[in-house]
Amino acid sequence: MSQEEDRSKPHPFIPRRRGNRAQKATYSFVALCVLILYLTEQSLHHVAQCFILHFVALQVGALVKGACTFTEEVHHVSDRYQGKYFRALNACLDLRRGGLLLLLCGAAYLLLPKGTELPLCLKLSLVCLCQLLAIIFGLQNPSAAEISEICERNNFNVAHGLAWSYYIGYLKTILPQLKDSISTFNENNKSLLKCQKTWKLHILVPLNCEVHDNLWEADRHIQFINHLPEVYVDRAGIKRRVYKNSVHGIVDENQKMHYCVVEYATPLRSLFAMSQDESAAFSRTDRLEQAKLFCRTLMEILEKSKECSGCYQLIVYDDSGGNDKHFLSKEILRHLKQQDQEEYPMYEKEERRIHTQNCLPVEETELLISDLDQPLSLHSDGY
Repeated sequence: MSQEEDRSKPHPFIPRRRGNRAQKATYSFVALCVLILYLTEQSLHHVAQCFILHFVALQVGALVKGACTFTEEVHHVSDRYQGKYFRALNACLDLRRGGLLLLLCGAAYLLLPKGTELPLCLKLSLVCLCQLLAIIFGLQNPSAAEISEICERNNFNVAHGLAWSYYIGYLKTILPQLKDSISTFNENNKSLLKCQKTWKLHILVPLNCEVHDNLWEADRHIQFINHLPEVYVDRAGIKRRVYKNSVHGIVDENQKMHYCVVEYATPLRSLFAMSQDESAAFSRTDRLEQAKLFCRTLMEILEKSKECSGCYQLIVYDDSGGNDKHFLSKEILRHLKQQDQEEYPMYEKEERRIHTQNCLPVEETELLISDLDQPLSLHSDGY
C-alpha cells in the first residue's frame, strides 16, 4: 500500500460517512413485492384498490401524527417561528406533498371498482409495498419540528457544542478572576468602573449573528477605553496563553460617559460564517434557530456555574430590522441601569447615597419597610 493510499484511509476510530445501501435495499424489496403480486395473478383493479386504501391509511396516520405535534408547536410560534402559524404547521406536516398524495389517492379509490377481499399474503405484500414507497418518497421522514426536538433532547445541535466550548474554553477561565481584574484596573485608572453592580462581563448576543471586530463600527457611541489586566493560563500546550477583556465607554443621550466591560459572544461569528458558506448547508432560518439555542444553552450552563455567578450579563437583542444607529449603545445602557435598580440588601442611608452617586443616575425610589417583624398579609383586612 502506497503512502498516499495510507493517508487517505480513515483512522479506525473515526466513523466513516454512511453510504446509500439502505436506499438500494428499499428498491430491491419493492421489486420483490411487485413480483409477488404479479405471480399471484390477481385482478389489477382489485390490487390497485387495496394498494390505494393502504396508502391512504398511511397518509392519514401521518396527518394525525403531525396534528399532534402541532398542538405543542403552536405554543412556540412567537419564539421559534417568528409569529407565523403557517410556518409552524408546515414544520409539523408536509402539506404540499402529503396533502396532494392524499387527495390523489382518495380520488383514485373512489373511481376504482370495488372488489373482493385479498388473501392474507397479498395483504401483507401490499402493506410492505406501501411502506417501502413511503420511505422512497420521503413520506416517513420525521418532520422539521420532530428533528428539532430530537436534536434538542440529545444535545445534537451546533449551538449546544458552541455554548459548551465557549464556557469551558473561555468564560470558565476569565469570569472567576474578573472582579479582581476590575479592582486592579480601577487602582490604575482612577476608579473608572465605580459601580460594583456592573462589575460583570457584558456579553452581546445578537440573534442575527453579526459580530463586529470593533464595537465602534456597530455604534459610534461606544468607544474603546483600555484593557483589563491580562490573564495568563497554560492551555493545550501553550505556555502562558493570554486572555484579556476590554473596557468600553458608552455615551448616553446627555453625552455622559458610562463604563463597562463588554464584548461579543465570539461563537456567533462561526454561525454567521456557516450561513454564508454553501458547503455548510446552513440557512438563515437555521442560523436564527441555532443562535437562540446557543443563548438558551449558555444561560443554563452559567446559571449552574457557581464560580461564574454574578460575573456576567447576557445582552440578547435583534436589531436586524431596525434603523436606529445607536440601538446597541442604548441596549447596553438599559442593562446597566437595570443592574443598578436591582433590590438593595438593606443599606444605611449614607451608604446608599454614596452607592447612587457612583452608579448610573436613576429615579429616586423610596423603600417602604414595615415596622413589624413579619410581612403584612396580602388580604385587605391586613391593612
